[in-house]
Amino acid sequence: MTVITRFAPSPTGRLHVGNIRTALHNFLFARKHGGKFILRIDDTDRERSTAEFDEAIRDDLGWLGLVADQMVRQSERFDLYEREFDRLKASGRVYPAYETPEELELRRKVLLGRGLPPVYERQPEGTPAPEGRAPHWRFRLDHDAPIAWTDLIRGEQRFDPKLLSDPVIRREDGSWLYLLPSVIDDIDLGVTHVVRGEDHVSNSAVQIQMFEALGSSPPAFAHEALLVAAEGKLSKRLGSYGAEHLREEGVEPMAMLSLLARIGTSQPVEPVASLDELAASFDFSTFGRAPAHFDSHEIELLNARLLHHLDFAAVAERLPEAASEEDWLLLRPNLQRLSDFGDWYDVLHGTIDPPDLSHDERLFAREAATAAEAIDWGDSPWRTLTEQLKASTGRKGRDLYHPLRLALTGRESGPEMAGLVERMGKPRAIERLNDASRR
Repeated sequence: MTVITRFAPSPTGRLHVGNIRTALHNFLFARKHGGKFILRIDDTDRERSTAEFDEAIRDDLGWLGLVADQMVRQSERFDLYEREFDRLKASGRVYPAYETPEELELRRKVLLGRGLPPVYERQPEGTPAPEGRAPHWRFRLDHDAPIAWTDLIRGEQRFDPKLLSDPVIRREDGSWLYLLPSVIDDIDLGVTHVVRGEDHVSNSAVQIQMFEALGSSPPAFAHEALLVAAEGKLSKRLGSYGAEHLREEGVEPMAMLSLLARIGTSQPVEPVASLDELAASFDFSTFGRAPAHFDSHEIELLNARLLHHLDFAAVAERLPEAASEEDWLLLRPNLQRLSDFGDWYDVLHGTIDPPDLSHDERLFAREAATAAEAIDWGDSPWRTLTEQLKASTGRKGRDLYHPLRLALTGRESGPEMAGLVERMGKPRAIERLNDASRR
């Protein structure tokens, strides 16, 4: 059996961290088994779906490396839905219903007041349709046997269909709700595994009967625990933290993907350089039932750790054109984001603003410039310079190193000075020391 998974976003907004995680897990499971990953754009909501969000979703997935093997749009498949709907209607598995939302809400309150489950009550056969009212359509659940399946994450699942309402599958205006078109697509596209959040478990129960009513075996299901913010509450930031935010912040895609692949599992969260490596270790048996705690600070830490191990070839196209492997290896250990490289590259090869030094520090910088003139720059110039200045001025520790770092780099901290000084060269170092002494 060829494994086929699908990710089905609605083009009503940008991808956020929750649905990126769903897309990633579907992608990784298919990749691990040499299968197929389908992107299905669920654009049946014509009022809220936009071409701009459709394009943004595909662009974000491409930037993340989650490239689909096939893409379909539900808006182009209405003929298929209509044909299968008519088949279910002919077999009696879908039927018209006429209650208004207000009538349904009132009945729900009555049932709750009696201590009964608020399950939709079918009207008796032959009940006349209210005059002038268009129907919505419901799927008729079979109450004769429990609905059961073995979930790849949650284990044995069992629902009593008598405690489930016949779901609405089509509105009065003829537009589709999610449940039935999704089943029709999964059958038509040969989807073998449906991977999604645990908030869809009851949807899966009713959809299993839809698969069977259409003469198809249901796919395997994996319902994963939802993401929550690190403090334990659902956070609005989870809804806005996504690919767009990452790109603006200059975060590496693999930093977020490394986190989203492993949080909520028994596997260690660590920076992983490739999707193939993540796919190789992907296993639903490692997923826990507890909510997965998302902390954006972890992405920042992973991003830095990831950069610190990337080879020059992996980033060369995104660095300044003249940057060399030597520059990368020197600056890499100090980077939090790749965008930081440009600033440090200017420290090595460009210009900096002279720092504001105290009077005594300016005098020290002038003496350092004079000492630097006499040093052989090819033989550990930083060590030679600091040893001479320590002997001649009596300075040591922070009093010695801090004003030199400020004068030479314009920064309070950064990479090891020995490599920076050697790489920036003697003329630039002397020029900066002199500029600092005159500030």
